[in-house]
Amino acid sequence: MAASLAIIGGTGLSELPGFSIKKSHSVATPLGQTSAPVIEGELNGTPVFFLARHGRPHRVPPHLINYRANIWALKNLGVTDVLAINAVGGISPVMSPGKLVLASQIIDYTYGRDHTFFDGVFEPLHHIDFSQPYSAELKAKVMRSAQYEGLDLVVDGTYGATQGPRLETAAEITRMERDGCDIVGMTGMPEAALACEMRLNYANLSLVVNRAAGKTDEILTLEMMQTYLTEGMERIGAVITRLAADCF
Repeated sequence: MAASLAIIGGTGLSELPGFSIKKSHSVATPLGQTSAPVIEGELNGTPVFFLARHGRPHRVPPHLINYRANIWALKNLGVTDVLAINAVGGISPVMSPGKLVLASQIIDYTYGRDHTFFDGVFEPLHHIDFSQPYSAELKAKVMRSAQYEGLDLVVDGTYGATQGPRLETAAEITRMERDGCDIVGMTGMPEAALACEMRLNYANLSLVVNRAAGKTDEILTLEMMQTYLTEGMERIGAVITRLAADCF
């Protein structure tokens, strides 16, 4: 079967220049409804799927996203590779606002989320190897795409996944920094583990939109983050377009 790429991220990603919508899949899975219809289309002639993680419009909080339904739907539509786009806070000094980060590891601080297909009910109990949570093959393709576009990309970093929807306290960020986290977000897990369970190639491309709590004297606001989000998504769009053209 030919490789097929899906992008999970914000609603604006399906509006990239050169993207034409072919079909909208409203998928009712055995695990419930997806966050939004899965958009199937072509990006400059290459088949690509898009899924708005927080719904259309942006309304589903991180802890209530039906991650299992989202991943199940993509797998059953024939997707083989998933590039997850995340907006994050920067913890380590190099992770300043505006940086693009290709995560290499993840630490899960979330709780109460439906985090596995192998729960003994939907699927029999099974333990996956999650030593390397992201696909080396897909990461290499993303790195090459960013280099081709002349974009600076941090290619190593640990993502700390928190519960949300509130932002973290300064003390929580200090603990996460001691644990080895470089960036912090709310949607990295269980999405990565579920993709692994479904044997999908999965990578995380994060955009730093603010310094994490305690790493700046500024009050964190959505307006502040939106400035970096708007500019950063143009660069992410360039990476996705190149990735689709060269690798799928």
